[in-house]
Amino acid sequence: MRIVGLTGGIGSGKTTVASFLKELKVPIYIADDAGKYLMNTNSEVKAKIVSLFGEQAYNDGHLDRKYIADKVFNSPEKLQQLNEIVHPAVARDFIKWKNKQDSSYVLYEAAILFESGGYKNCDLVILVTAPLEDRIKRLQARDKSTLEEIEARMKHQWSDEEKRKLSNFEIFNKNLSSTKEQVRNLHEILINTDKN
Repeated sequence: MRIVGLTGGIGSGKTTVASFLKELKVPIYIADDAGKYLMNTNSEVKAKIVSLFGEQAYNDGHLDRKYIADKVFNSPEKLQQLNEIVHPAVARDFIKWKNKQDSSYVLYEAAILFESGGYKNCDLVILVTAPLEDRIKRLQARDKSTLEEIEARMKHQWSDEEKRKLSNFEIFNKNLSSTKEQVRNLHEILINTDKN
């Protein structure tokens, strides 16, 4: 069973592409969701986060995401330390999940697949791209983010040019019908490649 990574900059439409693949019965592991879940439920992860950020990191046993975001946003060192706690836990969780799947390939969706080095564990990588102005509009509509907040988040991610060099496929997400068709075509390629 092959592991196919799915990534793209914020607002590019990874979730949209993942949902189209889910309709095609592809098992999908969303690393960001898994990370959030593990930060709230895994006792080892929680203990390490408290050790790094203090007791204020949790309110009534739940991660205080705003507090953590404030701590890591302007501190690359703290962000890296947090990633060093969460990413290995997600990697272990993914392996357990993958071993329960029964399909020709599984999708591993991660916003920072390249930045975290997670792409090295994938057999192939799909990059989702979209025009910058579309990405900004989507994020403003979705998160009510300001332009400054969006630009701050984007600067923590690699550019599409950097990601392209390490990707096997690219889906250009400008309009939904075209995106859906690209996804279907790519799915056929991935399934047929497995048969050869």
